[in-house]
Amino acid sequence: MLIRYKKSFKKIAMGLLSYMPREKELRTLKETIESYEANDGRQLFLWKVDEDLVGVIGVAVSETTAEILHIAVNPSFRDEGIGTEMIAAVTKLFSDRTVAPNEATNRFFEKCMKESR
Repeated sequence: MLIRYKKSFKKIAMGLLSYMPREKELRTLKETIESYEANDGRQLFLWKVDEDLVGVIGVAVSETTAEILHIAVNPSFRDEGIGTEMIAAVTKLFSDRTVAPNEATNRFFEKCMKESR
């Protein structure tokens, strides 16, 4: 289930974002979270399975597009289709826009799209 980020999830979100190759440094993680908190055009979501928050997906939203900037799944929950489910949920949420990955999320996005076929 897709859940909108709120500040009480900050540490969990940072932990999940740290699974992205470019988000390893604490300073970078803090800057990334702050960019989602400060910018209305950026939206961060967490993915909940039962009682666990196991994934994160961040989107830059414009009038016509929703660009996936960040996407990561806790390693303990990988290969269960969670990435595909997160992308599907974001695509449904932003059904009036074109949903596409950026350079950092393209490989993961393409893998999930192949799995969903």
